[in-house]
Amino acid sequence: MNLKTAALAFGAVFLLVGILGFVPAAAPKEMLLGIFHVNAAHNVVHLLSGAVALICGLTSTRASRLYFRIFGAVYLLVAILGLIQGEGNLLGMISNNMADVWLHFAIAIVSLILGFVVRDPAETRAAALP
Repeated sequence: MNLKTAALAFGAVFLLVGILGFVPAAAPKEMLLGIFHVNAAHNVVHLLSGAVALICGLTSTRASRLYFRIFGAVYLLVAILGLIQGEGNLLGMISNNMADVWLHFAIAIVSLILGFVVRDPAETRAAALP
């Protein structure tokens, strides 16, 4: 799998989600798609996560792999904190509900697999060069 492409895809999705969180029709009563609790801080986190993913995806395979490793670890921590806290604001700022928690766990698992398990063809070719 091409990690740069995966980072670009993550970036696009997170930017879209971050933008949609600010659109009242997409997030009535701060419930994105009627499921995920969001607020301005949560939306900004999505926008920043997306921007960093795009930068890494445009930079290199190594940057993309590092992004997925760090991003996966951070989202796993956020999911665990959300599970412990339950409904409410994480760290007093970022809105959270159980749908967010399970989505964060899924994102963390996929990111950690991309960061630690998946081999990119570009890395294989680079390792084969003398």
